This record gives sequence, C-alpha cells and structure tokens, in this order.
Amino acid sequence: MVVLQVIRSEWTKIRSVASTVWTLGLAVVVTVALGMLISALSNHQFDSMPENERLSFDPTFISFAGMTLGQLAMIVFGVLVVSNEYSTGMIRTSLAAVPRRGTFLFSKLAVAAALVLVVGMATSFATFFLGQAMLGTHRAHLGDPGVLRAVFGGGLYMTLIAVFSMGVATMLRSPMLSLGILMPFFFLISNILGNVSATKKVGQYLPDQAGSRIMRVVPRIDDSTPYGPWGGLGIMLLWVVAAVAGGYLLLRHRDAQ
Repeated sequence: MVVLQVIRSEWTKIRSVASTVWTLGLAVVVTVALGMLISALSNHQFDSMPENERLSFDPTFISFAGMTLGQLAMIVFGVLVVSNEYSTGMIRTSLAAVPRRGTFLFSKLAVAAALVLVVGMATSFATFFLGQAMLGTHRAHLGDPGVLRAVFGGGLYMTLIAVFSMGVATMLRSPMLSLGILMPFFFLISNILGNVSATKKVGQYLPDQAGSRIMRVVPRIDDSTPYGPWGGLGIMLLWVVAAVAGGYLLLRHRDAQ
C-alpha cells in the first residue's frame, strides 16, 4: 500500500513539471521528423550510392536516424526527473516522507521508465511507418525478417537511455553536472571511440553503440561486431543496471542535499 502511494506521488511529480512533459514531446517530434527527412533523402539518393552501401542498405535502420537526436531529449528527461528535486531542495521533503530510500528511488524509476516505454514504443512505430512511407520502393515491411524486433527494440532503446540517465543523475545529483557528462559521452566520446579504428573494439561496448544494434536488420558488409542485436541490448542493460545500482548505493549512504 505504501509503495502504491509512493508511485502515485512520483507520477504526480512527473506530470506536474512542464519541462519533463515538453521534453518527452520534443523527443517524439525530433525522432519522427528527422527520421522522415533522412529516409526521404536516402530514397532520392539510392541510385547514386556506391554498390557497397546499396548492398548493406537497411531501410529499417535508416528510419531510426532521428533517434540520435531523440535520445538527447530522453537523456534530458531522465536527468530532470531525478535532479529537479535536488536543485529545488525538495529532496529533503521527499526523503522525509519516504525514508526507505530504495522504495523512493525505485518507485521513481518505475514510473518514469513506464512512461518512457509507452512514449518510446509509440515513437518507434510511428518513426518506422512514416520513414518507410518516405522510402517508396526501397521500404521494408513490418512482417519482414527482423523488422518487428528492430522496431520493438527501438522503444526499448529509448527507455534504457532514459533509465541510464536517471541512474547517473542519482549519483551526481546536479542537473548541470549530469548533462555535462552525459551529453559529451553520448555525442562525442562514444562516436569517436566507435569510429576510430584504434578504439573501435572498445567503443562497440559502450551503451549506445551496443544498444543501437537492436535496431539494425541488415548487417554492414564490413561489420565485425562480436555480438548480435539482443546481445547488444544485453550489454546496454548491464550499463543501466550498473548506473542504477551506483545511484542507489550513493543515495542510501549519504545525506539529502
């Protein structure tokens, strides 16, 4: 009964803060719009692509091109859900009302993750169908081998990105510090490590590099990744578990500030 009350309280917190609602809306718009744009451009340029690119052309993965920016909004959402209470000082009130810190944290994570899962799945399916509409004769169909897994995985990927960000924000508490670490990590460090030959073997085990594998249906010709789609998502899940566990341990052993 106490857990249900805490869950209800966390749901009220999330939906009453305009910034979190707008951030989720932005994630949907950016992901769908950019996916449609890249799909339309790919359809237009398909005949002029090099042969290797045409052979490994993945219409499903192309429609998820907007996920790169959409995950930015999910990162911001995850950070705000946790760190808003620290920046306003409400964390003291929250922990006084719910002294069992595990109940407090995991109720917050459960509510936010459930919300992101619904939004992420809706976004993933919308992105796929609208992106395929832009690809014309080069489109894929939901019943094609591996496509449903990729679309379903897109929603899971967005959810795990948000939960990972919540775990990091719980450890760091500061929204500026959390975003200052997560943004460069996902949009600079990960891309550099994943695309430079000397560090590629390390980069492919980072959460976004591994997790995005679930959205790929047609493997690249030069792909030497040692794991498959579900293996990549499993690696990402381990990162998420580590971040959440770290957040819980720090929350449990330090004073509310």
